[in-house]
Amino acid sequence: MNMHTLQTEVVLNDSNESVFSFFSNIENLERITPDWLNFTILRQTPIDIKKGSLFYFQIRIFKVPLKWKTEITCWEPPYRFIDEQLKGPYKKWIHEHRFIDEGNQTRMIDIVNYQVPGWFFSSLIHKLFVRNAVKKIFRYRKETIKQIFN
Repeated sequence: MNMHTLQTEVVLNDSNESVFSFFSNIENLERITPDWLNFTILRQTPIDIKKGSLFYFQIRIFKVPLKWKTEITCWEPPYRFIDEQLKGPYKKWIHEHRFIDEGNQTRMIDIVNYQVPGWFFSSLIHKLFVRNAVKKIFRYRKETIKQIFN
């Protein structure tokens, strides 16, 4: 099965600490996720994010509810953190968030490495459905984050 990578970046008009703080609040994830995913936070333990924190979400893809469990596997405030799917719609999902201090601005970089389930058909599933959906989600996320910080 192929590993796919998506990388996006945006420069935000705020300090590194402020931008990282925004992403340290799990409730803000709902603000930057497209409505069509019907994203819901189910529970979080603990409330303070740190390495080992677990988060439980639900999304809807083609009206089918899917539960998603992630773990923070790297926590280096205010420069980066990584969340990895433990259970969810992907065979593998590793999302690195980087925050680079550029004076009065912050360059935020998202790097997502993911695998699509489906064994023999995973490449076809990716080409027909997943690739464009992931790009659309991160395009929405980027535009929303720009509106919040700029």
